[in-house]
Parts: sequence; C-alpha cells; structure tokens
Amino acid sequence: MSTSPERIARNVCALIFVFLPVYAAAAQTATSRIVVAANSFLSTLDQNQRQSVLFRYDDEKQRVRWSNLPTTIVRRAGLSMGELNGAQRSAALALVSSTLSPRGFEKVQQIMEGDQLLKSGEGNNMFGKNLYYISILGTPSEKDPWMLQFGGHHLALNITIAGERGVLTPSLTGAQPALYTINGKTVRPLGQESDKAVALLNALDDTQRKQAILSYRLADLVLGPGQDGKTIQPEGLQASAMNERQRGMLLDLISEWANIAQESAAAARMAELKADINETWFAWSGPATVTPGKNIAAYYRIQGPHLVIEYAPQRLGGDPAMHVHSMYRDPTNDYGRKPTK
Repeated sequence: MSTSPERIARNVCALIFVFLPVYAAAAQTATSRIVVAANSFLSTLDQNQRQSVLFRYDDEKQRVRWSNLPTTIVRRAGLSMGELNGAQRSAALALVSSTLSPRGFEKVQQIMEGDQLLKSGEGNNMFGKNLYYISILGTPSEKDPWMLQFGGHHLALNITIAGERGVLTPSLTGAQPALYTINGKTVRPLGQESDKAVALLNALDDTQRKQAILSYRLADLVLGPGQDGKTIQPEGLQASAMNERQRGMLLDLISEWANIAQESAAAARMAELKADINETWFAWSGPATVTPGKNIAAYYRIQGPHLVIEYAPQRLGGDPAMHVHSMYRDPTNDYGRKPTK
C-alpha cells in the first residue's frame, strides 16, 4: 500500500515535534542550564529581595564574606533560606544544584542536615538550615563572568561561571556532627575524605610514611577564611616518589573536592590536576589510625601547583573526629580570577 507525500510530510513533522525538545535539552550546555536556573530563582523574588541578593561582580567585600563560623558570628549578606518562601527556597536550591554534581549537592544537603541536628542539640538560634545564604555577583550570563555564593556554618561555596568554565575555589566544606544517624541511616558528610586519606596513608611503605607524616601537630586550617593570597611551602611526600597505584589513590582523594562541581567543570579540573600529579605533595599530621566506620582525627594537606586541600579535625570542644573543617583552593585561580582577566 502506497503512502502519499502529504502523509509522509505530516509524519515527519510529528516526529520532529516529539523529538525536538529532547534534542534541544541534549544540546543545552551546563552553563546555559545554570543561567536558566539562576533566572528562574530571580524571577521568584520581589524587588527588595532582588536588591538584597544581587551584587556587582567586582564587589570585593562581598566576594570574601564567607566563613566556617555561624552566621550570627560572621555576618553573611544576600538572602537566607529562612527569608524565602517554599517556592523561592526550592528555586534557590535548584540553582545551587545546577552548579554541582549529584554527589556534590548531596554533600551540601548532608552538611545542612547536620547543622539542623546541631541546632536541635544545642537549642539555640546559631545553627540550622534557615541560616544558609545565597547571593549572586554580577548578572547570570552564558558569556560574561558572574558568581554564585552559597553557604553558612561549615559551608562556603564560591562558584564562578565564565562561559563554559566553572571554578569552585575557594570553597569550604565542613561537618558538625561529622557522623550522625537520620531515618535509620548513618551519614558522614566528609566520610570519603577521611576513608580515602587513611587508605592512602596505609598504602605507603615505611620510608614514604616517614616523609609524609609531619613532625608537628596542626589544629586547624592554614589557608582558611581570611587567608586569600597567603602562600605556604609544600611539605610531606611528593607524588613523584609514589608508585602508580598510590598516585591513583591520591587523585581519587582529590576528586572528593574537585567532583563537587558539575560534571564538565569537574572533568576539566581533574585533567589539570592529573597533569600536575608528580608535583603534588601529601602531608599528614596527627594519629595514623582510625576506627573503621568513623572519621580520622588527623590533619592532612594536599598541595600542588594549582591546588591546596586541607582536612582539619577540630580538637577543641570534644571528639575532633566529629567536628571537621576542610578547604579547597587553587592558589593560581581562586574566585576564577585567571579566566576573567
């Protein structure tokens, strides 16, 4: 049975109508999805709220207004989650999620959930999910640079978008409690950062361990909040003295920070860090043992030409393994300054 040209044309048009949205979605870049999410969030705000959340891209005071401390101690600017209605909060979190990988957004949610539990345990208004702030520096754009900030107690994400390039440094992730149970599930927001580090330490031979383990104790971040532009000398064991398996373990550990970002930005970042691996150092300070299923109580640092990572349990006020700060920096490109110059 023959088919008329008119029927064939109608069928082709119907197929195009059905599949065109699929092709369009596939063709959409990570940056365009982030810009759509940003504009969707902004569209939910009234004029006063927009004025509160938007800053100039060159606002250096706002750019450095982040900390591991509660927002009642170090004031943030922008809009807090507690100031938003349900639809606005959902749109804000959708924007944050669009800039991160699924695992990265899950980590953020776990940090916030832990802070909510801390609020319940402490019984005060210094903690909780409502005290996380969002701000935008510049105008969301697929071409021109702009920045998203999101954070509060134990969280500071500084995400610069410059065309198809995404930069997540400097960013701080922490946890208190660093291990908790909710709905029958044990949660460790920075558990892999602990487990992979001790696995790497245990994979070193005696000579390598002696080089990696520092002769002095470190109690907190060296390059934490307020330390932009500060430089330190690499210490410990250089990855060029590791075997291939050990270098692979080091890269896997680094990925716990780099892979917080959405996938295309994370892939580009990991390629850069892999190229640097022989010039990257691993240093450890503190106990070299850990109870399985719990977090380490030791400080460690990973440092390379384009990287500084610090993991720092807090020894004041109880079990240091239950209160952790970590820092992720690129000394050559914090706040995405390099691609935007």
